[in-house]
Amino acid sequence: MSVLVVGSVALDSVETPFGKAENVIGGSGTFFSASASLLAPVMLVGVIGDDYPVEQLDPLRARGVDMAGLEQVTGESFRWRGRYRHDLNAAETLETRLGVFSHFSPKIPPQFKDAPYVFLANIDPRLQLDVLRQVNRPKLVACDTMNFWIESRRSDIVELIKHVDLITLNDGEARQLTDCSNLVKAARWIMAHGPRIVIIKKGEHGAFMFKERSIFFAPAYPLEDVFDPTGAGDSFAGGFMGYLARTGDLSDENLRRAVVVGSAMGSYAVEKFSVQRLLEITREDITARVAEFRQLVAFEQEQGSST
Repeated sequence: MSVLVVGSVALDSVETPFGKAENVIGGSGTFFSASASLLAPVMLVGVIGDDYPVEQLDPLRARGVDMAGLEQVTGESFRWRGRYRHDLNAAETLETRLGVFSHFSPKIPPQFKDAPYVFLANIDPRLQLDVLRQVNRPKLVACDTMNFWIESRRSDIVELIKHVDLITLNDGEARQLTDCSNLVKAARWIMAHGPRIVIIKKGEHGAFMFKERSIFFAPAYPLEDVFDPTGAGDSFAGGFMGYLARTGDLSDENLRRAVVVGSAMGSYAVEKFSVQRLLEITREDITARVAEFRQLVAFEQEQGSST
């Protein structure tokens, strides 16, 4: 099955303690597509300016990402410049130039409207709602958001989550949206307002998946070298949604497997700048890292023990 993603296609300039990258491809839609396309067909909707190096997207096309919904218009592409210091969980934004993205109005091509899996990446929640009016009864709708939208468009986010099955957000965003310092209570608040599944990401500390009657936790993969955390969350979402689209299984057991696959994809994404590492790996690499995740948490209970 295929997955539709609507999000940003950008050019990033990133500085970390381990190096720099100038004007490399980035954006929520790009990272998601690079991750999910390893597992399932992806349909990308976004906008770029006439300055965008479209040939750099060729590896995604070769991987099977359908870009019929990627609009190119006159003007400057969305550009972001950021810096990470030794706390790689927090990016310092140095410059944001929205360019043509500031006027983005998603247009879903007719052949994309029946996608069974839809991911609304981090864009204005009013645009996310507009996308939902254009698609035809998907099997699963997931969305992402960020602190900027929670601060400036909170009422729109509350309306949006009434219409989605799943939301992904980080721990700070969950607290900001709900006014709950406790993440369990924050997840319960969000579920009471619509989504039946809430995934709260904690960066290098892993991710929680909350459902009405269960909580699942996946640790982050312990990496020796992290070069660029940019796009890790979108890569997580791509792995998660791509796995669900590939299997077509929304059981609790498979959702848990999808969280681990998402964590594996996020761990690969940070090993190099931009989407470079995601374009190098294979399904066999994913399988191997998922097996390593299993070893991280596997243990045998002491025989005869009541603990």
